[in-house]
Amino acid sequence: MSIVRRLARPLLATGYIAGGVNAFRNSSAAAKQLDPVLKALESAAPQVRPVTANRAQVAQGIAAAQVVAASLLAASKLPRLSSTVLLGTTALNGYTQYRSADASTAEGKAARRSDLLKNVSLLGAVMIAAVDTSGNPSLVWRASHLADDVRKNAVKVGKDTKKKLEQAEKAVQDAVSN
Repeated sequence: MSIVRRLARPLLATGYIAGGVNAFRNSSAAAKQLDPVLKALESAAPQVRPVTANRAQVAQGIAAAQVVAASLLAASKLPRLSSTVLLGTTALNGYTQYRSADASTAEGKAARRSDLLKNVSLLGAVMIAAVDTSGNPSLVWRASHLADDVRKNAVKVGKDTKKKLEQAEKAVQDAVSN
C-alpha cells in the first residue's frame, strides 16, 4: 500500500469518527435533524414506520454505521465497502444539516453554505476512496479477463472435442468395415 493511502485513509476517517461519536452521544439532536427526512421516507414508504418510529435509535444506528465504516477505512479493512457506507451517511448528514441550518441571517447563510461545501467536498473524497482499488485491478477488469479466459478455453475444448469425435467416428467406421 502506498504512503498516500496509509496517510489519507486515517485522515479522512478521523472527521467521520468524531462526528459519528458526537451524533451517537447527542442522538436527540441528531434525531431532530433527521425528523423531516424520516417523515418524507415514511410518507413515500409507509412500511418503514416500525423501523423509523424511534428517531433517536435511527440516529444512533446511522452514527454507529459511520463510526464503524470510518474505523474500517482508517485500518484499510474493506476500504471500498466502508467508503460506500460513508458516502451514504455523508449524503444523508449533509442533507439534514443543510435543511436544519439557520438561514435567517447573513451569518447563518454563510455557515450553511460553508457546511454544504464541506459536505460536498467530503462526498468527493469518499467517492474517490470508494473506487480506489489500492493498485489492484478492479472487479470489472478481473471479470472481463476471466470471461475472456473462459471463452478461449471453451473454444479450445470445442476444437479438441471435435477432433476426438472425428477420431472416434473414424474408428467406428473402420471397425464396422472390418
